Amino acid sequence: MITRRQAVSALLCAGMLPVPSRANSSATAAPAAVREVAAGIFIRRGVDEDATAANDDAIANIGFVTGRDSVAVIDPGGCLHDGERLRAAIRSHTPLPIRYVIMTHVHPDHIFGAGAFQRDRPQFIGHQRLAQALAARGEYYRHGLEQILGPGRAGPVVAPTRLVGKQDEIDLGGRQLQLTAHGVAHSDCDLTVLEPGTGTLFAGDLLFVERVPSLDGSLKGWLTELNSLKTVAARRAVPGHGPAGVDWPSGSAALERYLGVLLDETRQAIRKGTDLAEAVKTVGRSERSRWKLFDAYQGHNVTQAYKELEWE
Repeated sequence: MITRRQAVSALLCAGMLPVPSRANSSATAAPAAVREVAAGIFIRRGVDEDATAANDDAIANIGFVTGRDSVAVIDPGGCLHDGERLRAAIRSHTPLPIRYVIMTHVHPDHIFGAGAFQRDRPQFIGHQRLAQALAARGEYYRHGLEQILGPGRAGPVVAPTRLVGKQDEIDLGGRQLQLTAHGVAHSDCDLTVLEPGTGTLFAGDLLFVERVPSLDGSLKGWLTELNSLKTVAARRAVPGHGPAGVDWPSGSAALERYLGVLLDETRQAIRKGTDLAEAVKTVGRSERSRWKLFDAYQGHNVTQAYKELEWE
């Protein structure tokens, strides 16, 4: 049986049918508090919590980039109202058209706000596997989110209209964004965005800082993709969870250490014949004091790693 926490943290959401909005609209929503981490690049920092009715699933870092001609959203938020607040923040900074909404992966804390931007008729951009991930698990996970937030508050799941197979680029007018689709890592549809002018990398959930990572794809794949990301010519990175910006690539050190410990200790447990239940209790405990929400997610991470590594 899937618990409430699993339904939210795994949330590989989909379903193509819209759901009713609560009374608030972006015309009346208070603008989200955003920080300008570089010229024309604004980030709303997510709270280090699980989704609750009180926080509206506003737990991920989301934001937007302004160019001369248009705006791109980088993850629209964790529910419809979260997206409405982000849209209100955009409108408080610029009247430029919102032409792109980029969804870095399938998890709902990053994409459920997309419905707030449908009136803008942007291109909704995602990894080439995003549509399939949405179609596979959406209704179940959307229902799980509504169990937490309340009926109608999750918002519609919006399908991507433009898919990235490997790399793509969009032009906001004098400002380009470079999009890269990654192999299976944190999820099976991770997408990163580089703004080369300021050297800002939107790493999505390929980068966690302070909040414990959540593994829903491949542990070995994540280490591979993280190693590749470290070669990107960026000065700062925006993690999916954590501070609004960190130095790059040094900001990946704690995550790389954690994933390495998870890999090494899970392999050791398997070699010793330790069963999964015992491995969950023992693997990676040295990391416990270093991460927020460790106890909430470590068991899931060890389980995922164990299943991946036991038949190496």
